[in-house]
Amino acid sequence: MTSTPPAIPISGTTRLYVVLGDPVAQVQSPALMNPLFARRELDAVLVPVHAGPEHFDQIFDGLRRISNVDGIFVTVPHKAAARRLADRCSPMVEVTGSANALRREADGKWYAENFDGIGFVTGLVEAGFDPEDRQVALVGAGGAGSAIAAALLAADAARLSVCDLDAAKLGGLHSRLDAHWPGRTFTAAEPDLDKADIVVNATPLGLRWDDPLPFEPHLLPAGCVVADIIMKPRETRLLREAAARGHRVHHGIHMLGGQLDSYRAFFGLG
Repeated sequence: MTSTPPAIPISGTTRLYVVLGDPVAQVQSPALMNPLFARRELDAVLVPVHAGPEHFDQIFDGLRRISNVDGIFVTVPHKAAARRLADRCSPMVEVTGSANALRREADGKWYAENFDGIGFVTGLVEAGFDPEDRQVALVGAGGAGSAIAAALLAADAARLSVCDLDAAKLGGLHSRLDAHWPGRTFTAAEPDLDKADIVVNATPLGLRWDDPLPFEPHLLPAGCVVADIIMKPRETRLLREAAARGHRVHHGIHMLGGQLDSYRAFFGLG
């Protein structure tokens, strides 16, 4: 059995990392990052901060002015806002229009990156569900969905259908994706499930017990894999109902696990 490393005591020299979201009860990043800090004997801690959309700009602005804050993680629903507030952005952030991690640069500016997509695809491949040459249906064109869409195309998915009720958001994402991977993305207001090999829920639906389903499981084609990006609860209603119908399922926590090495490199954690 692997023992958990003892936590580094918090002191006046501790470097701070935060994860911003609304809600934050479901976030799993502190459970991964704080043990990483402890294993590397780093004087740092990651804490969740519950930030409502109406206060996000002020909270973000306040955090960037705190001298011992080195990193900001961002979760639902703030990823597009984080991209807007960043001083500099990676090419992936420019394509997706969203960010899920920002670091303080040597000059004090904040640089934004998005690891949702690469984390999701890494987890998918490690679980044996490689998207290469597969038809993928993605539900949700928000911050995480946009990043996952780009990563799936970069991983050579043969065809990607994306649906979202927000036509303007969907159209903007389609234009950005088509500029890099022409002719492989198709969009609609309703999920295009008919011939999908992999179906992905990239919406927040499932965070709460009374959320509606993002799509009807009885419409899923036989043999497809059903993936959810929601990490808590681990077994969302969607995954339970898909599994009951005989589909293979892929849990949201794999997306975070697939991002850990990227976070370590991005923040220079050794």
